[in-house]
Amino acid sequence: MDRIIEKKKWPPKKIAMIGVPTIIVLLILYSIIFGNHDTKLNVQTERLIISTVEHSEFQEFIPVTGTVIPIQTVYIDALEGGRVEEIFVEAGAMVQRGDTILKLENTNLLLDISRQQASMLDQKNSLRNTQLQMDKQKLELYNKLADLDYQINRTRRIYEQNETLLENKIISRQEYEESKDDYEYNVRKRELAILTAKQDSIMMAIQVDQLAQSLKRVEENLRIAKKRLENLTIIAPATGQLTSLNAEYVGEITSAGERIGQIDILDGFKIRAGIDEHYLARIITELQGEFDFGGDTYRLAINKIFPEIVSGRFNVDLEFVDNIPADIRRGQTVHIRLELGDLSEALTLARGGFYQKTGGQWVFVVDPSEAYAAKRDIRLGRKNTEVFEVLAGLEPGERVITSSYDTFGDAERLILK
Repeated sequence: MDRIIEKKKWPPKKIAMIGVPTIIVLLILYSIIFGNHDTKLNVQTERLIISTVEHSEFQEFIPVTGTVIPIQTVYIDALEGGRVEEIFVEAGAMVQRGDTILKLENTNLLLDISRQQASMLDQKNSLRNTQLQMDKQKLELYNKLADLDYQINRTRRIYEQNETLLENKIISRQEYEESKDDYEYNVRKRELAILTAKQDSIMMAIQVDQLAQSLKRVEENLRIAKKRLENLTIIAPATGQLTSLNAEYVGEITSAGERIGQIDILDGFKIRAGIDEHYLARIITELQGEFDFGGDTYRLAINKIFPEIVSGRFNVDLEFVDNIPADIRRGQTVHIRLELGDLSEALTLARGGFYQKTGGQWVFVVDPSEAYAAKRDIRLGRKNTEVFEVLAGLEPGERVITSSYDTFGDAERLILK
């Protein structure tokens, strides 16, 4: 007996035809919703520099370039202008304090001295003539007073005699009055002569004092002019090496105040370094640094700061803390590590080319599987020539790509090959 076979609603073929596309769609949706959509880039590991984040001692310092200069330099300026008459020492020679370096000639100064000398002689003659005139006036006064005294004595006797004769009524009163007037006239005339002589004497004394003061000024001017004449001979103000001399040939004209040379005192050396103006507020005296020379390391300390900014930089002078290299010479260049802070513990990351691309705001961190490196935001702080201080975003032991990121474009994940 035949049996009716019921047709299956979900045969395997149908299930396969419906299920497989459904699974594929679900997988696609899952990938779209939950999958990783980062832009990826395949890179060769051997072309990368990978550094490990570490806890270590951190010393903030900046690299500066300095030049060796003498501990002291004495500049030579021409106090007087003139024509170079003779050069006694060439640039580069060693000189002793007081040695003659060169001699100048100044015709105008010689003429000025001649005028001063002539003026001094005129003043001396005027003073001498005035003093002679005073002496002459004194003699004339003495002579005049002698005459007046004679007249006074004579008229007094007549007056006194006439007074007796008038009492005896031998002479008239008119004759008596005339003798009295003559006597009193001579007395007043003597008093006036003395008063006039005093006034003349005072005027003469003032004139003599003025002439003496004028003569003193002329003599002082002449002394200064002769001193200026001495300044035409340039002598070494210190013992050392005449490292430069701008007067190169006889006949050259030098202006007053012009710098014509310098002497370096070679008892010691210091370093003059230029620093970016960005660090001006952080640079103080006694900050220390170090540099390598001849296989040894030497310590330096800032002892002077020049705050003037030229082309975005300012200068500092550094002196040696302990020893000075024996073979160091003027003009040599040294590379100094200038310390800006104290030694401390910090989380650090090696410096590298990545910083030019990211500005220290993000890096590629290598996954522990070392299969890829993912982009991560970080925050960096202080730095020196070797490492950055890590403030946030990284942990000790993590590995970071620190070489240049210029070829990575906008990739957010690097597949390491």
